Parts: sequence; structure tokens; C-alpha cells
Amino acid sequence: MTKPLTLKVTGRRFIARAWSLAHPYWTSEERWIARGLLIASVVLTLFMVYMEVLFNDWQKDFYNALQDKQEADFWVLLRYFCLLAAIMIAASVYQHYLQSQLQMRWRAWLTERYSEIWLDRNTFYRLELERHTDNPDQRIAEDVRDFTSGVLSLGLGLLNALVTLVSFIGILWVASGPISVAVSGHAITLPGYMVWAAILYALAGSAVTYVLGRPLVRLANQQQTREADFRFGLMRLRENAEGVALYHGAAIEASQSKQRFAQVRSNWWALISYTKRLRFFTVGYAQIAIIFPFWVAAGRYFSGSITLGQLVQISSAFDKVRESLSWFVTSYAELAQWKASVDRLLVFHDALDAAYDAQSASGLTMHPQAAANGINGTRAISGSGLIIGLPDGRSVIANSAFTLRAGDRVLLTGASGSGKSTLFRALAGIWPFARGHIDIPAGARMLFLPQKPYIPIGTLRQAVAYPEPTDLYSDEHLAMILHEVGLDRLAGSLDAEANWSMQLSLGEQQRLAIARALLLRPDWLFLDEATASLDETAEAALYQRLQDDLPDTTVVSIAHRPGVARFHSRHWTAAGGELQASA
Repeated sequence: MTKPLTLKVTGRRFIARAWSLAHPYWTSEERWIARGLLIASVVLTLFMVYMEVLFNDWQKDFYNALQDKQEADFWVLLRYFCLLAAIMIAASVYQHYLQSQLQMRWRAWLTERYSEIWLDRNTFYRLELERHTDNPDQRIAEDVRDFTSGVLSLGLGLLNALVTLVSFIGILWVASGPISVAVSGHAITLPGYMVWAAILYALAGSAVTYVLGRPLVRLANQQQTREADFRFGLMRLRENAEGVALYHGAAIEASQSKQRFAQVRSNWWALISYTKRLRFFTVGYAQIAIIFPFWVAAGRYFSGSITLGQLVQISSAFDKVRESLSWFVTSYAELAQWKASVDRLLVFHDALDAAYDAQSASGLTMHPQAAANGINGTRAISGSGLIIGLPDGRSVIANSAFTLRAGDRVLLTGASGSGKSTLFRALAGIWPFARGHIDIPAGARMLFLPQKPYIPIGTLRQAVAYPEPTDLYSDEHLAMILHEVGLDRLAGSLDAEANWSMQLSLGEQQRLAIARALLLRPDWLFLDEATASLDETAEAALYQRLQDDLPDTTVVSIAHRPGVARFHSRHWTAAGGELQASA
């Protein structure tokens, strides 16, 4: 099987690794749409900078008209401003619209790819077993969103800053003119002095911002993790509401929720404390920048060297140059948040790669055999040299072999912890800590029913037919199956939507799982205490139903009640790290 996510993160430096995440989309099947939207966004961004240059020229003429009391020019310039403003508004709206459209398309593409590899070959299961990374749901839902939005907003913002700098630095250089400064009795002329003032102002601001804001990346990362942990705890409580209620565990759940939120709050206070310091500086930096150019250029204005319009033009151009050079200052908080999201996404990506590679290098080989194999040419599942371990490295089954013939009815027993359920996971191909060789007939349809069935939220027909499409089965067929497993009362609720795990008792959920087996008619059926929550009479009735309706299906059951044995012709025992077979 090929790796479905064609994203390979390379390089050691952050920028190189972040680029490795971004690059595949721009060479994907969506590349022409993406590039078109990006070019349109860039063109509109550049056009808006050009409009700002026109506004700068307009300010000079407008304030000169005010100073000279040129009423005719005043009204002409007001009408010209309305035209410029209308064009600017339209450009700004469509630039944001196209950028948002590109962001969503990119996010959808990345989300689909990450979801694909997370779900492929049960990688999600391995990540949960080994705890490679926390909250993968948040990383797919939120970190991908923040990554794509951050790349576009920060990237286009930086482009805007660079183009604005190039466009206005010449205006500021010419408009401010030279200034003479006496140093040790010598007059030194400094051309374009407002440009140098803007550079020094921005450099000083950037240095202070970096020092004050450096801890924000770490704190933002921690905040995302703790928020996700808090949300996951609430979600898990919701999923297990009945169990918690039966245990009267609301008090302990409240205490644990309070502790998790306390971690959210403590990190938030640290984050907001550093943000407050940074904001004190950045807001002050921006406010001082309003009067700073007037203060520097006031001498030339009052000496008559420049007009009021030129003074305002200098102030406006200075502000644009200063904003461009201060991009790092004004974007630092967003940069910190974006880097935290990218760091989490990179960790998730590395964990996916590691889990996928570990799965590919697994010592357990699942080999599909021809239609006729095994003993006397019959279809069979067989295992050899089978070693099944646990995540902590311990082995529960060591160097065992077995043969499961088509049509067999096998009862598997053993003490708790002897590896029975883990053997089923290995046979299903989902257990990553197994080694050995398992032969499976080609095209074999296998169904595994755990003790606690998974029932998706949705209509009842979706719950019964899972994981197959519902349109394969008629209402009459589904109603008949529900009747056969003792769920007659639900036959009229096929289109009712509910959280069926909460609506049905565990025994009813197990009946529903048996209904799936009768509906899907697998070749090989594995039941892991799949009827343990039913009384013995109901359990026997369901096993009889499986025997009558699925006579050709191979059935392997993990069960502890002696009454189940009469529905099986063979007996396996898991003991001492081995599988022992008896007639």
C-alpha cells in the first residue's frame, strides 16, 4: 500500500520544514486554481499600495489647498478622494474575499490529506496506543487552519510591507530633504533625514519587541495543548455520561475538570502577562509614531522650507515607511501564535510518519492466500511463529501457531490478560506489537465484534449497516434482522437520528452488533465477549441464530460462560504464553 499523504517534511531549520508543509499544495491537482487566487490576491495587494501612494499625493494637495484657501481646489480634491476611497474599498473587499477563498481551499486540501493518513492502516489507533502526540483532532481541525491562514496573512502582509517600503521610501527621501547638523563645530548635511529616522525608530522597536515577546511562542504552544486537554476531558465525560452517573462520579469529574482548567488558566495568565508587556510597548510605539515625524520635521515647516501639505505628506510617508520597517513589531503576536501552530503540526506530521514507517516495518506479515489453501486444500486462516506483545514490551503470546479452517466453530478461553483479545487485534491486522506470519484467504470477509460495540451517531439504519452504505439494504430486510435479534421495538425507528450508544443498554448494543453480523454475512466472524452483557437465555438464542442463519461462517468466540461451549466444535486455550488446541 502506498503512502496516501504525499507530504515529506525535510530539513532541520524551522523555515525549511514549514516550507515542506506548504509546498505540496502548490504543486497538487489544485495548483492552477491556487496559483490563480494567489496571483489575484497579490495583484490586489500591490494595487492597494499604489492607491496609498495616490492618497499620499492627495494629502499634500488637499492640505496645501486648505493652507492657501483655494476653495475650488478643495471641492475638486474632495470629489477625487471619494473616487479613490470607492476604488480602495472595492479592492480591499475583493482582496480579502479571494485570500479567504484560497485559505479555505488550502485548508480543505491539507485536512483531507492529514485525515487520510491518520485513518489509513489504523495509524490513529497506533498513535493512541503509543501516545506519540496529544490531541490529533485539534491538530487537524485547528492547527491546519492556523497554518494556512498564517502563511497567507503573514506572507501577504510582508509583501505589502516590502512594496510599501519601496514605494514610500523615495517619497519620504525627496519630501523630507536634507538637514544640517552641527557636530564639533562642523556642519554635516544628512540627505533624506526622515528615512534614517524611520529606520532607527523601527530597528529600536523591533529589538525591544523581540526581547519582550520571545516567551510567547512557548506559552502559545502550551495554551493550545492545555485547551485541547480540557476540551477532550469534557468530551470524554459526555461520551461516558452513563458510566459516570452510575458510579456517582460527578464530584471527581468536576474536580478533574477543575484541575485541567486550572492549568489552562495558569498558562493563560502567564501568556496574558507577557502579552500585556508587549502590548504596552507596541501601542506606545504606534502612538508615538503619530507625532514623531511632526516633531522631527517641525523645524523645517516653521522656517518656511516646506508647506503644510508637504509636512502632512512627510508625516504620512514616514508612517508608511515606519509601518513597513515595523512589520516584525506589529506582527510579532501573530507570528508567535502561527509558529506555535506550525510546531504542533510538525510534531503531528513526524508522529504520523513514525507510526506509518513503524507499521510498514512491522514484524507481522499478513499474507493473502489463494482461494484454496490450508489443510486438504480448504480455505483456512493460519498463523506461525506468532509473538504478540504489549506496548510496554511484554509478550502475552510467544512463538505460537494455529490453523483455523473454514466452517470451524472455535471457543477461545483463558485467564484475563492471557492475550485473547490481543490475538483478535493481531488477526484484524491492527495490533502494531505483533510478529510472525498470518495467512488469510484472498477476498476473505472478516468481521470483529468487540464487547463494547461502536455505534455511530446518526440514523438507526446507519448504526445497523455500519460500516456499509445503507442503500444496500431495504427497510424490510433491516426490520427482519432487528426482529431476529430481539430488537423489534426499534424496527419502526430506522430513520430516527440519535446517539444510540446513550439510547440503548449495553445488552441492546450487543444485540445490534449481532444484527450487523447477520446483515453483513461475513466469511469469518470473531466475537470478543460480544454477548457478555446478555442473560444466558438471550445469549444462547443469539448463538443459535448465528448457527442457523450463517451455517457456512467460521465463528471464533471469546467467552467465559460454559453454556456457550455447545455452539462450538473446537476449543482453544490461551495459557502460559501459548495457544493450546483441543477437540
